[in-house]
Parts: sequence; C-alpha cells; structure tokens
Amino acid sequence: MSTVAPERVEDDSRVPVREGEYGARVVAVEPGGIEYIPDAERHGRPRQLFWTWTSPNMEFATIFVGVLPIALFGGAFWPTVIGLVAGNALGCVTHGILTSWGPRFGVPQMVQSRGAFGFIGNLLPAGLNTVTAGVGWFAVNSVSGAFALQTFSSLVGWGNLGFTEALAIIVVLQVVVAFGGYNLVHQFEKVLFPYLVGVFVAATIYILAASHPGTGFNAHAPVAFGGASGAFILAVFVAYGYALGWNAFAADYSRYLPRNAGAWRSGIAAGMGVFISCVVLEIAGAALATVAGTAWGPNDIPTAQFIKPLPHTLAILSTLGIAIGAVAANALNVYSAAVSFLTLGIKMGLRQRRALVALAFGVVGFVVARTGEVGPGSKYEDFLLLIAYWITPWLAVVLVDYAMRRGRYDEAVFFDVRHNPWQGALAMAAGIGASVPFWNQSIYQGPIAFAHPELGDLSFVVGFVVAAVLYAVLARTSPRTRRS
Repeated sequence: MSTVAPERVEDDSRVPVREGEYGARVVAVEPGGIEYIPDAERHGRPRQLFWTWTSPNMEFATIFVGVLPIALFGGAFWPTVIGLVAGNALGCVTHGILTSWGPRFGVPQMVQSRGAFGFIGNLLPAGLNTVTAGVGWFAVNSVSGAFALQTFSSLVGWGNLGFTEALAIIVVLQVVVAFGGYNLVHQFEKVLFPYLVGVFVAATIYILAASHPGTGFNAHAPVAFGGASGAFILAVFVAYGYALGWNAFAADYSRYLPRNAGAWRSGIAAGMGVFISCVVLEIAGAALATVAGTAWGPNDIPTAQFIKPLPHTLAILSTLGIAIGAVAANALNVYSAAVSFLTLGIKMGLRQRRALVALAFGVVGFVVARTGEVGPGSKYEDFLLLIAYWITPWLAVVLVDYAMRRGRYDEAVFFDVRHNPWQGALAMAAGIGASVPFWNQSIYQGPIAFAHPELGDLSFVVGFVVAAVLYAVLARTSPRTRRS
C-alpha cells in the first residue's frame, strides 16, 4: 500500500468536486453524491475505521456464516474454524488494500473502479453492487434484525411484536443513519461499538462453554456429499464471500480522510476491524451448531436458536444486540447502494441526491424484506456464494490494473464518459464464465462440482485467476496502461 499522496486535483475542471460545506458535522445531511472530496473537507483519523468496520459485523448474519459449514455441510468443528480464519484472511487483506485507496483518490470505490473498467464497462460491477447491497444485504440483515427484535420484545414482556412492525422499526433506523451520510455513519458505528463488542464477546464465551468442539464430520448433514474436504473448502468460501462483500464498499468510508492519513494505517484498521469481528462471531456460530438442543430446520428462527445456551439476562441483551447490529450493517449497505447507484451515471441535480437515493432504497428494501424469504436460515448460503462469483473477478481486474499503473491515475478518468476501455469488463465476464463449472449450490451445480464434490466450490479461485491473467494480457493493448 503506497503512502504517496496524489497531487492536488480539485482545481482540475475535469474532476467534479463535491459541492457544499459538510466538514466533520454529525447532525447534518451529507451533500452531493459521488464527486471528489476536496482537501478542505478532509477529516478524521485512520483508527476510526476499526470500529466502523467492526460494529457492522456484530450481528447474526456473521454468526450464521459459522453455523453453515457444520449444520449444512457437515463439517467437523476444528477444520471449520481453520477454514473460517483462512477465508476471512483472504477477504480482509484485499479489503485493507482497497480502503487505502480512499484517502489517495478521494472518491468512492465504484468510482475508482472506472479507472480499470471505464465509464460504460463499470456499469457491470456498479449495477451488481447496487443490487447486492441495496436489495440482497438489506433484506438479509433486516429480516434477522426484525426476528431478533421480536424475540427481544417477548423476553422483556412487551407482548408479541408483529414481524411487519419489527421490520419497520429496523428499516427506519438504518435508513435514517444512511440518509444522514458519511459522518453520521462513522459516529453511529463508534457509539454502538462498546455495547456490541461486550454483548457478543460474553455470548461467545457462554456458547463455547456449552459447545462440543470434538464434533467430527457428519455424513448425514443436508449437503454433506462433498465429504470432509468439501465441507472445509465450502467453509473457506462462505467466510471469504462474507468478508469479500465489504470490498466493493471499502473506499466509500475512507475517502474523507486527509490524503496524508497513511495508507498502511487506514488499510490495517479497516482490515483488522472486519477480520477480528468476523472470525470471533463465526467461530461462535460454528460452536453454536454443536450445542445440544439447537435446531436449524427451515421452520426454526435462527436468532431464537442463538440464545438457547445463554442465561436470561444475556439473552435479552444479545437479541437487542442482534437487532441494532443489523442496523449497523445496513447503514453501510444502504449508503453504499446509493453511491453505487449514482455511479451508474444517473443524473440528479438535487444537492441531497445521495440522501434521497438512500431513502428510496429503504422503501424498496422494506418491500423485499417483508417477504421474509431472504435472510439467515433460508437461502443465505447461496447468496454468499453468488456475491463471491462476481466480486472476485471484479477485484482481480482492479488490483491488476492498479499494479500495472503503479497506482498512478489521472483522476479525470474516473469521471470521463469517453474513457471506455473494453478489457476490464471482458476479463471480469470471462472470470465469471470460467467459474460456472465450479459453482456448487442449490441454484446451480456446475459439472465439475457435480463430478468432484470433494472440491467443494473452487469458483472464487478460478474466477480470480482467469480474470487477473486475461486482464494483464489484454491491458497491454491499452496505450494508457502501457504508459503507466
């Protein structure tokens, strides 16, 4: 990660600068949309990224990542733990790298992606990220948060709170934070940090005490046909997919940092925030799957299973933690979905365009989540795999492009509608296509995965390698890349 700050670009008429005064105010709506952040508006320290990326993972969706390899794939406990650590490490290293680009370029992640993909080619990853964050993750976290709020209401004797009412409360809170914008998001995650860490660490200790870490491979699990090796590889993949899901947002939450904030410090703070929170809670999930009396059938509410090993008071605190953790996660998802949507080239002259788009995503997300069909316990594992299928090839392209240019971009290309190289989109599409035979999920099982279930799902490796190699070859035909 380079520590060299770019030259001043706000006087370049080719680079649109975010209008209005915002500064470090928390009780204010962030103006503008996806424009460059000028030096006068830069503020904050790299260390704030640690809690900004820790709090959103303190929720049940993270825990359920650890449940899946054992409850669904039949994995043994200790190999699953190793797989979870490995998968998170892979996803968090790249998350740190991409975060370090925020202070350097001062633009959101999907805007920086235009450097490799061009204005038109970038519609592919930006469109996918809009749907992934604004619809998929919104529904996953909102549903788990609503279930947790229902359980909390019952435990404290407030009566039976309906699902629609609980969902509405969760959605309103997360949209309010995202509507406020960058500063409110950071402050919100900081305020929640002590409570979420305290509650989930205590819950993890109780769950580990009640678990059976000697649990071995279970050949009778619902999707155990890949054997012990298949279960291990799938554990790596689902953990990787979860951490990787944040990669497409990385620079969104570091682009306001001063250009001399320090790339290493920014990247390490963000990467470790995701890594530590995910590893701890996913191991708790793996342990939870071995606790006697927990059930993971289609009619069982996952958040209700989570509190079974916990004493009553901690169960109350934990269900509240799950609910507000879902809000913490979706505040980022809604914010970044709005940013990605604007990256599609949507023209909006309103000063509060980003905030209004975030509000619109709240309405759409509520309608989708109201079905209750997308959330931990339904087709969550398929969703995690689908995320990695497209983000991995996209990641390969942006990393190779950055390396070939040695991090030197004319920032004007991030906003130039005439900058339209074809190599990035083609390499990403080829990476996705090459990975299809390795897909291993209920939606589609590729021929290689079907013939060799012991391989689990290796599509993330294939997609990354194919996209990276092909782009490295094709990009040499680009005069801009060759000069860099």
